[in-house]
Amino acid sequence: MYTHKSNLILSDLLMTNKATEYFKLLKFRLSFVVAFSSAIGFILGRLETSYLNVALVFVAGLLVTGAANIINQILEKDLDKMMKRTSKRPIPTGHLSVTEAIIFGAIIGLTGLSILWFVFNPLSAALSLLSLILYGFVYTPMKRISPICVFIGAIPGGLPPLIGWAAATGVLGVEAWILFGIQFIWQFPHFWAIAWVLDDDYKKAGFKMLPMSGGKNLKTAIQIMIYTLVLIPLSLLPLQFGMTGATSALVAVVCGVLFLAQTFYLMRTCSKKAAMNIMFGSFLYLPIVQIAFVLDKV
Repeated sequence: MYTHKSNLILSDLLMTNKATEYFKLLKFRLSFVVAFSSAIGFILGRLETSYLNVALVFVAGLLVTGAANIINQILEKDLDKMMKRTSKRPIPTGHLSVTEAIIFGAIIGLTGLSILWFVFNPLSAALSLLSLILYGFVYTPMKRISPICVFIGAIPGGLPPLIGWAAATGVLGVEAWILFGIQFIWQFPHFWAIAWVLDDDYKKAGFKMLPMSGGKNLKTAIQIMIYTLVLIPLSLLPLQFGMTGATSALVAVVCGVLFLAQTFYLMRTCSKKAAMNIMFGSFLYLPIVQIAFVLDKV
């Protein structure tokens, strides 16, 4: 009797551990940010909508992004072992096999695409599939070839609000491309700040994430500053095209100026601490500005 109970407890523990490993595959925090941007784009495109529709767009974005992240982890399973930051992921540790990851990724990816196709429209599903392919099969291998990978990665990184807009409206008007443009440009200071902080780890795997002109130096810091500066006028376009009001434009400008100020510190010091400030600043900038856009339209 006690042996039977022990076996049941052990079985439950193993199932719980397995579920935890599958959850880790999703890279939930990253997937959440992407799905959140999709939901923002959807709300801006269709203000009069139900909570259910917003939730479905969010879930679809979460699932497709999770699938793209799984492709990334499968292709980089041997490289992940070399880096401290990624060595404890489910595939490098052997907690999940490649086959298990492929099956799980296929299920959630197809589920997310199906939601977009059948509940909303084929355009949003097609754009999501394009984003998955670019991230999983183009950006991922390009990371070891050329710093241009950041440009390539910025495309799927900028697509979520555009996909949300497409799900809401069925078309890609200028408003959708404005939302894409803001998130696309934001990717560069975001990516490069992370690459600066994790440069030593990335070098172990042969990743070439910082600009060709030269790693952790003033030239890279200037490039980060330039892209951050471009965000300020770009974030005013929603007001110009009647997507939002003056309040959110003011919030966007203030956030943009504060974000830009962090880049001056990096230019002056070229330090890891300054790059880390930009990295955390980028995580705050995007959701604050996007939430301001939505609240200003409500």
